[in-house]
Amino acid sequence: MHPNAEHVAEILREQGATGTIQELPDSARTAQAAADQLGCEVGAIANSLVFDADGAPLLVLTSGAHRVDTARVAALVGAAAVRRATPEFVRAATGQPIGGVAPLGHPAPLRTLVDVWLGKYDEVWAAGGHPHTVFPTTYEELLRITGGTPAEVGE
Repeated sequence: MHPNAEHVAEILREQGATGTIQELPDSARTAQAAADQLGCEVGAIANSLVFDADGAPLLVLTSGAHRVDTARVAALVGAAAVRRATPEFVRAATGQPIGGVAPLGHPAPLRTLVDVWLGKYDEVWAAGGHPHTVFPTTYEELLRITGGTPAEVGE
């Protein structure tokens, strides 16, 4: 297993999470690619999207069925501007590559919003620190292990 995924797996165990890291045969850089490999609805994929909110990293865990409304998110967090972060910004903030960013396991805690839409699913899937790894969890568990704030983030 990739070292990033091993690190995420260790933190999941420490947090008492119920799911374990699973390796996928193909990259799951998009919600649809992950859903296809897992045989679930795209909405049950918890996309980990890092944004630049006035220069600070902001993690938004959104349902794969949603596009993030950056104006709405900016208003929620009190930022003048929220924009998609560059790959370099994402790597610096998370230590993980785009397409594999886990909701935890970052060098420092990130302010996190968790899409309330994910609460519609009994099981959701999140990235495990590498584009070939995921883990099953629940909306409630995502809130607990990330310290995230429930939010309406979609368009």
